[in-house]
Amino acid sequence: MAQRTAGGNAAFHNFHNDYAHIADPNERRRLALAEIDKAPFGWYHVRAITVAGIGFFTDAYDIFAVGLVTTMLGVVYFHNAVSPSKPGMIDSSADTAIKVATSGGTVIGQVGFGILADIVGRKRMYGLELIIIIFATLAQALSSNSPSMSIVGVIIFWRVLMGIGIGGDYPLSSIITSEFATTKWRGAMMGSVFAMQGIGQFAAGIIALIAVAGFKDSLSTAKSVAVCDGNCAESVDKIWRIIIGFGAVPGCIALYYRLTIPETPRFTFDVARDPEKAGEDTKAYIQGRHEGHPDEITRVQGIAAAEQSLTVPKASWRDFMRHYMQWKNGKVLLGTAGSWFFLDVAFYGLSLNNSVILAAIGYSSGANVYETFYNTAVGNIIIVCAGAIPGYWVTVATVDTIGRKPIQYMGFAMLTILFCIIGFAYDKIGTKGLLALYVVSQFFFNFGPNATTFIVPGECFPTRYRSTSHGLSAASGKVGSIVAQVVIGPLRTRGTVTSTNPSPWLNHVMEIYALFMLCGIGTTALIPETKRKTLEELAGEVPGTRGYDPVEAGKGSADGSERDVGIEGEKNV
Repeated sequence: MAQRTAGGNAAFHNFHNDYAHIADPNERRRLALAEIDKAPFGWYHVRAITVAGIGFFTDAYDIFAVGLVTTMLGVVYFHNAVSPSKPGMIDSSADTAIKVATSGGTVIGQVGFGILADIVGRKRMYGLELIIIIFATLAQALSSNSPSMSIVGVIIFWRVLMGIGIGGDYPLSSIITSEFATTKWRGAMMGSVFAMQGIGQFAAGIIALIAVAGFKDSLSTAKSVAVCDGNCAESVDKIWRIIIGFGAVPGCIALYYRLTIPETPRFTFDVARDPEKAGEDTKAYIQGRHEGHPDEITRVQGIAAAEQSLTVPKASWRDFMRHYMQWKNGKVLLGTAGSWFFLDVAFYGLSLNNSVILAAIGYSSGANVYETFYNTAVGNIIIVCAGAIPGYWVTVATVDTIGRKPIQYMGFAMLTILFCIIGFAYDKIGTKGLLALYVVSQFFFNFGPNATTFIVPGECFPTRYRSTSHGLSAASGKVGSIVAQVVIGPLRTRGTVTSTNPSPWLNHVMEIYALFMLCGIGTTALIPETKRKTLEELAGEVPGTRGYDPVEAGKGSADGSERDVGIEGEKNV
């Protein structure tokens, strides 16, 4: 019998004492996790969403802001560019390199942090990725060129490092939210975290707008970026540093809360195999405290008992291979990774139309540098608000009623149709038609696979490999983004490039992206529906359910034989 603990009242129930009389750690695990799964939605859930969401706000801000900043880097550092016919405009290869650098770092962070969170714990890694983002963001804002290194090289270095931190935020924020969420609203909680991306993009546009307005007098003196020098160039140099540097502010606010969250009880039970600490952390989370503090003697005794009798399989390379070499498990990882890959290829593709869309709504240029930058910021805010932000929050509102899989099917199907229309009828629909299709596409990206590819990998894998699997899935998506930017995107300039038609092959590129969306429908068939199911049911641990697996439940071995584990640890095969 476990030792009873002091504390608890009408406001903060002592859940630990409810199970203190239960000696079997498997039963105590089941009951403790059930408390998390069936807990009514409360402020502790709001706190979890906010702490995780601020990270995604920062991630989206940093990624979106660079699109505004590279134009300004051209004004400051490219007046004596290699291409003298375009003074004040950044070289296209440098622009692509800066943007791809973030994606490259993100792949490293997603895989690395994903694996480490399954080995050393979610708590130990959570916050570290935010420290990296804050440090790299401030370093970018303070960067400059030198005789031995160009500004592009310095920015690329820091954006790779920042990308590593951003990549780490994907698996960590997803699985921490998932493992602390109530089953009924788990999808909405995870969707709310991801929806902060839209708010981050909106904030980047707002900060750019404010910074540009603050230097209106200086920027208004130059008719174009080609003649923006002296005081004008100095003002632009200050603006891009303000925009980038502000990205560190929300991260600094969230850092304390990330560093002080309790370890998720599921990790403590299943990987650390510490039932006493897991039970106390469950109680601490619901009561709003940082972590539980069990009696150390009782804790050591609990660990020793769990080593003998806890039936959940231990994580190991051999077990990892055994698990995913089974088609029923391997196909899920293939489905989540493949869907994310196909999504991100085309998600970048839609942004190829940004310049056309900005021109269609009258926000692509201006009479002077001030109006150009001001209109660009306003135009990007309009684009984000028109389709992206509504799509995110419609997903939050419906994902736990409609389900993840139907939303993903619908999103991929609608995007296949929309990209086909854009591609095959590009010359007929006109700019107004393209604007309408662009807004609708943005909506169905976010009320569709852009949200569900983040949510499902945080739910459908067993605890011991959940972070690793989410990291691999997310990294697959970023690889797709890199492929789109480096391989497919440049195809749009094939043919005869003119001032009136700078992207003669853009319609065919859109057709290629339609094919990727169609492939996404196929990979969606491989993923399970996770709506209103506990994480343990999705992992195959609950007897009587469709996906029950005796090995995952600790009732069988890899060779198919059954076993019974007693309270004292005897194993009868």
